[in-house]
Amino acid sequence: MRVLLALGALAIVVAAFVVWRSQPSPEPLPPPTPITPSTPSPTAKVTVHVAGKIRKPGVYLLPSGARVTDAVTAAGGVSRGTSTGSLNLARRLIDGEQIVVGAAQGAAAPGSPVTDPAGAVLDLNSATNDQLEELPGVGEVLAARIAEFRDSHGGFTAVEQLREVSGIGDKKFEEIKPKVRV
Repeated sequence: MRVLLALGALAIVVAAFVVWRSQPSPEPLPPPTPITPSTPSPTAKVTVHVAGKIRKPGVYLLPSGARVTDAVTAAGGVSRGTSTGSLNLARRLIDGEQIVVGAAQGAAAPGSPVTDPAGAVLDLNSATNDQLEELPGVGEVLAARIAEFRDSHGGFTAVEQLREVSGIGDKKFEEIKPKVRV
C-alpha cells in the first residue's frame, strides 16, 4: 500500500511539474519600426490649375512635393498690385487642385451658386483648417491632423482615408462622412 501511495504522490508531483512547465512565458516584442514619411519619387508629377490675378494662368505640371510658391512662379508670378496674403505659399501642392491668386478667401467665384455653409460638402484636398473645424466633432487640433495627413500623403484619394487620421474613430467618421468629398 505504501508503494502505491508513493507512486501516486510521485505521479502527482510529475503531473504538477509538467503543467507548470507547459505554461506560456511572455516573450518581449521587437521594438517598433519608425515610420518615415514617404519621399516623392523624382519622376512623380502633380497637375495644378493656377488662375486669378496671375501673369500666365493655366494648367501646370510640377514635380511632386512642389509648393504653392512654385506654382505661382511657374505661372509667371502675380500681376502688379496683387497680394498673395490669402495664399499659404509654403503649402505642398495636391494633384488636381486649383490655386486662385488674388481672390478673397471664402468668396464665391462669379457665377457660382452661394450655398449654406452648414449644408456644404467640403473637399478634403482643398479645405482650409477653418473650414475643417466646421465639421461635426472637429476642433482645431483634429483639423490640423487632417491637414497634416493630407500634406504628408499627397492628398486624400478616398474619404475612407479619414479613418487613418489619429482621433477619428468609427462614430466620428460616420458623422463627418456625408459632409466631405475627395
